[in-house]
Amino acid sequence: MKYKLFGTQTGLPASEVILGAASLGQRRGYGAVAEDIPGILGAYADAGGNFIDIADQYQFGEAEEIVGRFIESNRQDFIICTKYTLSSEKVAAQGNMGNHRKAMRQAVEGSLKRLKTDYIDLYMPHFDDGLTPIEEIARGLEDLTKSGKVLYTGLANFPAWKAAAVASGIRLNALQMEYNLVQRTADRELIGMANYFGLGKMFYSPLAGGLLTGKYRKGEAGRLTISTSGTYRENAVTSTILDELEAIASEVEATPGQVALAWILTKDAFAIIGARTLRHIQDGLRALEVKLDPDHVTRLDKVSSIDLGYPHDLLKTVQKSY
Repeated sequence: MKYKLFGTQTGLPASEVILGAASLGQRRGYGAVAEDIPGILGAYADAGGNFIDIADQYQFGEAEEIVGRFIESNRQDFIICTKYTLSSEKVAAQGNMGNHRKAMRQAVEGSLKRLKTDYIDLYMPHFDDGLTPIEEIARGLEDLTKSGKVLYTGLANFPAWKAAAVASGIRLNALQMEYNLVQRTADRELIGMANYFGLGKMFYSPLAGGLLTGKYRKGEAGRLTISTSGTYRENAVTSTILDELEAIASEVEATPGQVALAWILTKDAFAIIGARTLRHIQDGLRALEVKLDPDHVTRLDKVSSIDLGYPHDLLKTVQKSY
């Protein structure tokens, strides 16, 4: 496992692969079974991983409880990122949800208790709730860092303009976003914004819900076959990407999923990989051994590229004249 500084505004060395803990537990009816969880966490730690991403809503708090028990004896060895917005309660009161100070305070206290720790390394709203003023979020996060309960702050699933407004007001450290070979809309604004402010970029869903493993082409089950709410499906565009992935996988003697993860690791970012079984984490970690040459990266960049739209396309044309 390679380590690199988490953005340009910290001196924190973090493992390039983050363990996404959303599937640890079964309170939501779908997730890792109890007997597999120690193996998943152990395999990640044994590979040198030191960064775990979680949220209070994952498995209605059970995932945080599991991570808390795992790190209890060596808390100092791990970077823990957790998030709030939607609450850990199955049926939350209206005032317990959102990004406002009341929800933030209740959420951080609950996460600290479940994680069995007195501080959280990285804390962030999970979503833009569309209601809470930017200034309230910024001041709330700033107060948490001043209290020592939180060391670093970030945002997940925020529009670039709002994230930039928060980063202009306080020392923000991270931006978490969805990014993979079939979801590259973050190229339009979010990645440029994160680079400008020196934020650590955390990419979730690097395998697009398992689509990029190619398993659904084989008729296998997975998150996308169980849930009807997912946005990832094979179509004319994604089929072309999968064809290229499979071709490169054959060339480098890896699986399509491992190649998709290896591509993410060329993007100066941290890849969040989830695991519901021990095999999932083992397969994901093998991506660290995959060596893509510049031609492989170029081919994947090209087949997955998107139109950046206005004003980027206009500016590209204009700037060519200078």
